[in-house]
Order: sequence, then C-alpha cells, then structure tokens
Amino acid sequence: MKTISLKIDDSIFGETEKILSRMEKSRNRYINEAIDYYNRLQRGLMIEKQLKKESDLVKSDSMSVLKEFEEIDYVD
Repeated sequence: MKTISLKIDDSIFGETEKILSRMEKSRNRYINEAIDYYNRLQRGLMIEKQLKKESDLVKSDSMSVLKEFEEIDYVD
C-alpha cells in the first residue's frame, strides 16, 4: 500500500467526517473506496468517449452501406 499526503477542502473534509461518524468504516477505507469508485466511473466515461469517436468515424460509411442495401432489388 502507498502512503500519500493530500489536501482536502474544509467543506469536503467536514462532510466526510459527518458521514464517517455514522458509519463503521475508517477514513482511510472510505477514501480508498471513493477513489476506486471514481476511477471506475472515469474509465467508463473514457470508454464511452472512445466508442462515440469510433462510431462517428464509421457513421458515414455505415449510412452509405445502408443506402446501397436499400437500393438493391430483391427478387423472390
């Protein structure tokens, strides 16, 4: 485990202390879980952004292919 020093806004620290006073969890565990949650959230947002970018790259090709399929005369 790594040890870090961190500065927290007074309001965030106060709110965290209020919450922790009602929980059976150490401040260290609480902050670790919060960072883990935020990391997972950020990874998801990065994946979403990458998928949107890639989708936009193939959008015109996909529409072109769809148009070609629509123009095909299907014979039964």
